[in-house]
Amino acid sequence: MDNLDYHFDLPSALVPNEASPEWLNKADNCWQLTCAAFVGLQSVPGLIILYGSVMKKKWAVNSAFMALYAFASALLCWVLWGHRMSFGTQLTPLLGKPNIALSQDYLLLQGRGGYIPVATFVFYEFAFAAITVILLAGSLLGRMNFYAWILFVPLWITFSYTIGAYSIWGDGFFQERGIVDFSGGYVIHVSSGVAGFTAAYWVGPRLSRDRQSSPPNNIIQVLGGAGLLWLGWSGFNGGSPMAADMIASLAVLNTHFCTAVSLLMWLSLDMIVYRKSSVIGAVQGMITGLVCITPGAGLVEPWAAMLMGLMSGSLPWYTMMVLHKKSAFFQTVDDPLGVFHTHAVAGLLGGILSGVFAKPSYLRMYYNTQDKYGPGLYYGLIDGKAKFLQGLHQMGYQIAGALFIAAWNVVITSIICIFISRFVNLRMDEEDLKIGDDAAHGEEAYALWGDGERMIPTRLSMTPRLPSICRR
Repeated sequence: MDNLDYHFDLPSALVPNEASPEWLNKADNCWQLTCAAFVGLQSVPGLIILYGSVMKKKWAVNSAFMALYAFASALLCWVLWGHRMSFGTQLTPLLGKPNIALSQDYLLLQGRGGYIPVATFVFYEFAFAAITVILLAGSLLGRMNFYAWILFVPLWITFSYTIGAYSIWGDGFFQERGIVDFSGGYVIHVSSGVAGFTAAYWVGPRLSRDRQSSPPNNIIQVLGGAGLLWLGWSGFNGGSPMAADMIASLAVLNTHFCTAVSLLMWLSLDMIVYRKSSVIGAVQGMITGLVCITPGAGLVEPWAAMLMGLMSGSLPWYTMMVLHKKSAFFQTVDDPLGVFHTHAVAGLLGGILSGVFAKPSYLRMYYNTQDKYGPGLYYGLIDGKAKFLQGLHQMGYQIAGALFIAAWNVVITSIICIFISRFVNLRMDEEDLKIGDDAAHGEEAYALWGDGERMIPTRLSMTPRLPSICRR
């Protein structure tokens, strides 16, 4: 049988064609499309479910709808101008030239894996832009005027997110100088945390009774949304190499390892200090672990990821559970989901620790360069004075990049909020705030008999009830 020579006439559909050219790396393209879908699922339905469940019942619809609208609006902005502002031809050291990204007349060159279609890259990066502004929304739930939110999303994507993406990931100022931000600790998490906190200041707080008592309306669904967020992070960090290679595998493993350690660390602190194993606390610890590992997911060893998990489960816990309650500054700003702590604090921590633990060989594999990126400070200490000085230099860029992202978002987010307030109120009316979803959208998440609703008569309810003795 092995010596038989088989000849087949291939159907025309199986003959290579222009849709599958020789330059296309099918494995990398498949992996990248999968990662893009994972990141998209983090927002829709992940954060939709999480937001709609973690807020009190009267804000369930509004919270979920803010996320859904932002996803759709961000896609329109990204394709029409945002992508090329973030990854196109340089206009300034902080910004690319606005242009449409629908054209397929240029290809995305991958140093390790070959070529993939530009459409794949556009959609993958869109999912990052969308989740950033949706994370930001977590600071504004329960009181922002939805019409103001409609204006806020495209303005913030255009004038804030694109500058961070281009300066650190495109051909911008910090990228040229070798800042380490593997998958968005600065571009996404410091940005969303600081911008959310700033916008929350301008929008104002919820009603005092809502701040004092805001129980989740469905904790089981909170866990479901959190689970989609956690598993979706495989694409979030695993897709950053733009190749199905060893760095992608390492990034996925480190992501989940750090997250598990962080969750358990947060849970342990809750049990030690408050004598309760809080479900919401565990979700917060999960998120801080995901955020902290993001800037260095494919650049650190698993043992370093474990240390990052221990720190991401403890330092943000302290800022949220202790410092926030004692600080008059934090108390003046209403941040319902603690986005500043889970994203800005954890993202900054991850960026700094990436500058400490980034392994030189992984930096060379990922960035394809020998000299641009200094070794992590830890490896600089091991390798001698020259390498240590390079590590200090790298750490300087890590700190400078974080300060730039934070400062830019404070300024631009403030300008956007002030501008919008000239046309529409940022905050809902007091009477509407008392009602919630029904006032904002004319809809409610749960319309239950006995909760202000009258039971609609049915044929069964109108049937005369027999005496109990007859029903036996």
